[in-house]
Amino acid sequence: MSNGVTARSLTSLSSIEALTFPPKLDNGLAGMAIKPRLTEALRPMGNGSPEKISQQVLEAVRSVVGPVGVPLHEPSFGGDEVRYLEECINSTFVSSVGPFVDRFESDLSDVTGADHVVATTSGTAALQVALRLAGVGPGDEVLVPALTFVATANAVSYLGAVPHFVDCEERTLGLDSVALREHLEVAVEIRDGRCVSRENGRVIRAMIPVHTFGHPAAIDDLLEVAVDFPMDIVEDATESLGSTRRGRHTGTIGRAGTLSFNGNKIITTGGGGAILTDDPELASKARHLTTTSKVAHSWEYAHDEIGYNYRLPNINAALGCAQIEQL
Repeated sequence: MSNGVTARSLTSLSSIEALTFPPKLDNGLAGMAIKPRLTEALRPMGNGSPEKISQQVLEAVRSVVGPVGVPLHEPSFGGDEVRYLEECINSTFVSSVGPFVDRFESDLSDVTGADHVVATTSGTAALQVALRLAGVGPGDEVLVPALTFVATANAVSYLGAVPHFVDCEERTLGLDSVALREHLEVAVEIRDGRCVSRENGRVIRAMIPVHTFGHPAAIDDLLEVAVDFPMDIVEDATESLGSTRRGRHTGTIGRAGTLSFNGNKIITTGGGGAILTDDPELASKARHLTTTSKVAHSWEYAHDEIGYNYRLPNINAALGCAQIEQL
């Protein structure tokens, strides 16, 4: 287990094999499959420095795909993207108000099964707001997988909280529930119904399971950990639109979940994200916070708390509406 503000992690070789040949755990749109000889190319590697192993991995991949890089993902525009963008521009509603935003949220609800969807300017923004609504604040700790993009930890840090990095398992590339339970049994105690670090007295307020490369983490096992060591679960499902775990879409299992629509995701809005939740109160609060906490009024500008200008623009949503039709 690792803990601190910064972390550097390198997956084990068997994790790399799991990435290139993921087991069919559940339905996922973001899995990768590379020719079988890559596994054989990886096997001769022994122990060494992270730099040496990284170079060996790079050489092994190049031996399979050749010297030209293979992108993780490229956006595809084969639907009504141009027509919807023209319609949006002609309407003049290109900012945070417009019919495409509402339509995109409704479409996402249909695809994921989430009762409520709040579209945001990025997946990071979605995660920050979801964590805030889960009660994360200054001085708290949040469990974050050591194998993830920096945005996961950034969202924690934006709230004045501390990322508490924990190990991932090779099978799913997500949080290792067994190792996490063993760690918490030693590292924390329960005080007044809260999970408190024995080392520094900080409250561990939440955990963020990341569904890495679209592979669903073992979220049901992590839910059990979160019951025994009281904390909320906010899912980072930014890479896993279309992936399910035992019939439930990723991002809809914890208290809240988040999606991303960056250019390297399953669908893109150019830049954007979304909060998923079945909690109507949380959704209402999220919508309020992401629209600068403005109190509804026909002409007066009154804001009742510190909010964010995180509402997805209508022109980005227009692109998303065309993209989601092609899933």
